[in-house]
Amino acid sequence: MPSLKDLRNRIASVKATQKITKAMQMVAAAKLRRAQTAAEAARPYAERMAVVLGNIASGITVGPETPRLLAGTGSDRVHLLIVCTAERGLCGAFNSSIARLARDHANRLLAEGKTVKIVCVGKKGYDILRRQFAEQIIEFVDLRAVRQIGFEQADMIAQKVLARFEAGEFDVATLFYSRFRSVIAQIPTAQQIIPAQIEASAGGSTDAVYEYEPEEGEILTTLLPRNLTVQIFRALLENAASEQGARMSAMDNATRNAGEMIKKQTMTYNRSRQAMITKELIEIISGAEAL
Repeated sequence: MPSLKDLRNRIASVKATQKITKAMQMVAAAKLRRAQTAAEAARPYAERMAVVLGNIASGITVGPETPRLLAGTGSDRVHLLIVCTAERGLCGAFNSSIARLARDHANRLLAEGKTVKIVCVGKKGYDILRRQFAEQIIEFVDLRAVRQIGFEQADMIAQKVLARFEAGEFDVATLFYSRFRSVIAQIPTAQQIIPAQIEASAGGSTDAVYEYEPEEGEILTTLLPRNLTVQIFRALLENAASEQGARMSAMDNATRNAGEMIKKQTMTYNRSRQAMITKELIEIISGAEAL
């Protein structure tokens, strides 16, 4: 049984940890509001971009002149997985859930005989995936020096992806991130971004006829790379909000667990102290009776 000194040291250690987790919870709550606002503000733009692309793409016939970002390369042999995770831990299952979704997708493609290449955005996803897919990871994008995610980071990643696509390094690109729903709910999401997936209903139910100047193909040539950057930017913002929500929830649970541990340790300490006092009293009384 531990001594009273050991129990006191243990209680003090848990109390110090509880102060840290409580502080981290409050910091995450403060950052969450700003990150959530940014993520929610990016959604309408990304959704409207899909509507515009749907309207334009519905009016063209896929052929040799169709942009490759829309039509694809005609093959699906080589897949690029862009896995976006956080740069730091202590946020529950946030990072591992995204990495698990990407790992399952990669294993399924490898089982089908496909070639898989991985670009990791965020240190935690890289640390998890390199254990199994060290040979498949072709690039690691480190954003630890970035205090607040901006459009320039998304554009930098998109330009890297576009350069590899133009060089013929892959046929299909899939983006992995966590979509923010609430503080306690973040949804790991896989979204194909190359070739662009245009929903059949993206253009809405309208009988209006549009005439484009310049031609649809020329507009798509400009809009599709922009759409790639927008989708990556949206994923980074969703990730930022999801990370803070997951960290806030994880630190809240850690603080509660620390409180319960302190109660148990304090009770054990009091019982041990009471037992020692009772033992000493018995020894004093027995000695007095012996005299």
